[in-house]
Amino acid sequence: MTGPEQRPDAQPGPEQSGPEQSGPEQSGGVRRSGLRNPDRAVRGLGAGTLALEALVLLLAIQPIRVVGGDLGGAAIGVIVALAVACVVLAGMMRRPWAWHAGTVLQGLLLLSGLLHWSLFGLGVIFALVWAYALHVRRVILG
Repeated sequence: MTGPEQRPDAQPGPEQSGPEQSGPEQSGGVRRSGLRNPDRAVRGLGAGTLALEALVLLLAIQPIRVVGGDLGGAAIGVIVALAVACVVLAGMMRRPWAWHAGTVLQGLLLLSGLLHWSLFGLGVIFALVWAYALHVRRVILG
């Protein structure tokens, strides 16, 4: 055999995990994610999600103007303000309140759907992505 595969009848050696370390749990019943720094990984997920949202919002301005019709200066200002808020929050993901602020930001994007229907569509998409990021955060950090 090539690789770390073992025969089923082989006894575990010192390099293999015995029955006391089987599964995703460590001693004491604490769930272990397998990541070196789970906090950093989760912050990166949140920051990446918000950065992607900011990029999509900024890139969506022109297609909305061309295809969707009347998108005034106030609506463009709201979109730019939401994108700037996404970037600022992406940089502040170390703060414990930043996750709550990100959730509020998703609600504001949904409310911006009152300005144009496509912004509501983007709000639904990114609210689902943010909900998934919160779920991953809960699973990894507990």
